[in-house]
Amino acid sequence: MAGYAIAPGAAHVGTLLWTALGTTLCSASANSFNQWIEVPYDAQMSRTRNRPLARHALAPLHALAFGIGSGILGVSSLWVFVNPLTASLGLANIVLYAGVYTAMKRVTIANTWVGSLVGAIPPLMGWAAATGSLDAAAWVLGGTMFAWQFPHFNSLAYTLRADYSKAGYRMMSVTRPRLNARVALRYSVLMFPLSAMFTYLGVTDLWFLVDSSVVNGFMAYCAFGFWRRPDGKKSRRLFFSSLVHLPVLLTLIMVHKFLQDRKQSV
Repeated sequence: MAGYAIAPGAAHVGTLLWTALGTTLCSASANSFNQWIEVPYDAQMSRTRNRPLARHALAPLHALAFGIGSGILGVSSLWVFVNPLTASLGLANIVLYAGVYTAMKRVTIANTWVGSLVGAIPPLMGWAAATGSLDAAAWVLGGTMFAWQFPHFNSLAYTLRADYSKAGYRMMSVTRPRLNARVALRYSVLMFPLSAMFTYLGVTDLWFLVDSSVVNGFMAYCAFGFWRRPDGKKSRRLFFSSLVHLPVLLTLIMVHKFLQDRKQSV
């Protein structure tokens, strides 16, 4: 990346593969712990009642052993074959997801903010793997992932609010539906200044401001409709717009980063 120091070996395919494998194992560990803890609640919801533990297709002890094993392998492989910073972030994500977010889901709506932190860490892991550090642009990338999760999850949670209520989860869509829609809109709008920061920091060229505004504008438009009059149709529209939004925005970042690097090398 132009303007950012690349760690030795970061351009090697091996580093990419070990980062992907280690991150996958850490995610598998966190998810295993989560499902192991939430078996009685998963069994009550139509969305999760077919999970292996909920339908007794897998013994809880086996799931726990898998969670511990994959967590140890994931963090260890990142530590040995990538770098300690990436491994530490992977460990933090397991603890945050399984130990904090999972417990908070039945206590307070603040769980959504913690869950969004969990989703923001993997991009930081990738940046740390490539550069060996976390600079301003890394935090903007993590912040982009953090903000994106609110229109994505809050719209999904609205359609699943009956399930969440049945299982006793304290989600905004259940306890404060108007706040749920307002937060989705708020973070959709936040995508504009976050995208602008990539250009300000020299990661992308100026044209990214135009392209990203179109993509962000469409999701914000859907979020506005959801906020103005929440219903099933508008929540689904926002949810599917978020599914399109993220890969398109990340692709645009890579394209405009390439253009920026080429311009600086001329």
